[in-house]
Amino acid sequence: MSERSMSYQPPRGMRDFYPEDMALRDAIFDAWIAASRQHGFARYDSCVVESLALLKRKGGEEIVDQIYAFKDKSGRDLALRPEMTPSLARMIAARQNGLTFPLKWSTIAQCFRYERMTKGRRREHYQWNLDVVGEDSVAAEAEVLSAAVSALKLMGLKRTDFKILVNNRALVADMLEQANIEHQHHASVFLALDKRGKLDDDKVAELLEADGLDKKAISAALGITGVNSLDGAAQVVGQTNSALTRLRDLLELCRHYGFEDAIQFDISVVRGLDYYTGIVFEAFDAQRQFRAIFGGGRYDNLLANVGGKPMSGVGMGFGDVVIAEVLAAMPPVHPDPEPLGTAVGFLEEAQRSTATSVAATLRSRGQNVDLALQPQKAKPFFSRAAKNRRAEAIFIGPDDVAKHKVRVKDLATRQEREAEIDDL
Repeated sequence: MSERSMSYQPPRGMRDFYPEDMALRDAIFDAWIAASRQHGFARYDSCVVESLALLKRKGGEEIVDQIYAFKDKSGRDLALRPEMTPSLARMIAARQNGLTFPLKWSTIAQCFRYERMTKGRRREHYQWNLDVVGEDSVAAEAEVLSAAVSALKLMGLKRTDFKILVNNRALVADMLEQANIEHQHHASVFLALDKRGKLDDDKVAELLEADGLDKKAISAALGITGVNSLDGAAQVVGQTNSALTRLRDLLELCRHYGFEDAIQFDISVVRGLDYYTGIVFEAFDAQRQFRAIFGGGRYDNLLANVGGKPMSGVGMGFGDVVIAEVLAAMPPVHPDPEPLGTAVGFLEEAQRSTATSVAATLRSRGQNVDLALQPQKAKPFFSRAAKNRRAEAIFIGPDDVAKHKVRVKDLATRQEREAEIDDL
């Protein structure tokens, strides 16, 4: 190519960031990092080039058509990472016996995927990933969502500017079973749910008919897509359904965190067909003018897929492209300054709600707070808090709840002060 014909544009789908573009990107990154620290997530990173075989184990052979794959000079099949999940699985599996679970990890990864570009989608983007691995309770989902809400707040969004939609793939599967829709057709119904709102019922019915469903099954599937509340779901699967109970537990925890008004059940949120196995979620701007701001959910097969020991986890991906579009339509904002860090723990399950409320209150005032996800004794709690370099620690037992007071321990001086819970 001659100098006269050379293009000064980046390759299609890629981006340059001139100094004037970096202010917005820095604000996004700073909010992600601050929210990660507030919630006690440890940062990690990985190589941007991955083994193609690793990516195939998660995405199948068709992944080759969707990514930048190549051979190195030794003939090895490699690729630019399209997402961080396979690398996360590889890293955890490599040291699984030596890691302490549940672990809370965070990264900002540059990812590459060769796909058709649309509004809010590029062939290269940065993505904030949060993962909690080794925690079976919905405390993991709640902690991830709380961090995401905090990041949006740090970027200047108000609670009325966005909505987080949640569902449970296991609940949908149970509803399909109740409707006598065979398991072999579940994937097509999940696809129909994903298309809800984008296609009319006739088009959705055509998709289901093409998969072999009869008219009765199609009618039942369309009926499921019309369920718009947990009470409506309960009429199908019963009040004691375990998947429904997990959703209700999550909403209750979000109430203690203080952002229940941002959460809404939506039966159409199903995410991928195979990767996610439980609760899933997606966040959108309130007016639905843009693609999803972030999304994620619970997965059970992450480590087993790369040869590790089976372990459940919750993950979230929050890209920079859509949120940059959202923020570009708003006045300039600056992230809050980084506050000191506090660890909050509790002795018994009965004190979880109090501990969650205390953590939510401190976070709302700009403090970094690492909230324990399970009850534990004082010694391991304080040991973990010190290891994670927390400045202070609050450990809540039954006597503290009864007195409505907590002891705040300075981990550097070992001195304690007593505080009314309402005065924190």
